[in-house]
Amino acid sequence: MSVWLPSAPCTPRSCIESKGSVTAVPRAVLRFVTVLVVVAAGAALTPVGKRIPAVAVRWWCRTIVRSAGIRLRITGTTTPTGGLLLVANHISWLDIPLLAAVRPARMLAKAEIRHWPVAGTLTAGSGALFIDRDRLRALPETVASIAGALRAGGAVAVFPEGSTWCGRAQGHFRRAVFQAALDAGVPVQPVGLHYLTDGAASTAPAFVGSDSLLTSVWRVVSTRGLVAEVEVGPTIAPGSHPDRRSLAHAAQTGVTGRPPHQDHCTSVARTPVKIRRTARRRPVSVASMRIIRHTGTATARATSSPAADA
Repeated sequence: MSVWLPSAPCTPRSCIESKGSVTAVPRAVLRFVTVLVVVAAGAALTPVGKRIPAVAVRWWCRTIVRSAGIRLRITGTTTPTGGLLLVANHISWLDIPLLAAVRPARMLAKAEIRHWPVAGTLTAGSGALFIDRDRLRALPETVASIAGALRAGGAVAVFPEGSTWCGRAQGHFRRAVFQAALDAGVPVQPVGLHYLTDGAASTAPAFVGSDSLLTSVWRVVSTRGLVAEVEVGPTIAPGSHPDRRSLAHAAQTGVTGRPPHQDHCTSVARTPVKIRRTARRRPVSVASMRIIRHTGTATARATSSPAADA
């Protein structure tokens, strides 16, 4: 795994609260089977070597959401036609069909998904753009591909956090993808995704840490009264921000409604940290100082590389 890949402190054990009940098991089983059937049907009907029509993608994605027993609420502005960069916070595997409910778009997906059974076929068939996150030198090529798709008048959907969070917290928006919007001269559409049960934020749909996809799907279908809210923020016009840093800042503010900052899960923040105390300090040798200096230089190079800005 690459050392620069973004990650979140969220884990299933510390963050996720499921409100499923034993009495609802039959209904959950029915939802689970229905979701699998809808996904399998989509894979079977995917035309080989061809793009799936946008109308079919939107209908299929909304069917998945409804099959899982989720009520969908879409509020905010209307997305414009033509080239558009859709950006959203990332919580769950459900985020992808929810974005398609706003406007069908080419997803930016990690290269590993291409080799997944069923999901890989569907993702590739939808015209997704893939990023190899372990190859730092491939990043400019990926940005150029996104810019090309935007110039051609298409919509591209990305999750700039680069990792899923539980919904109580969020990560910083990585800036590289916003360079594609600047290069193509297209607007950016912030979209906020939220999951609720009984009017309060729910972490049941979160797909984080070591969670498996099947476990996450079961948790979703067994949660009663789950609502997915999609808030489409005002479009950020091309040319309104001079660089990708300020554009990413504006986009994250549009998604969350507040200036960007690194949040931490409440449960993680409360976790005590054990500090080992040594009996006495030992003098640091010259050789050790050289190692520390060399390591610090290498770390600085890694964090200041274009990949760290992804």
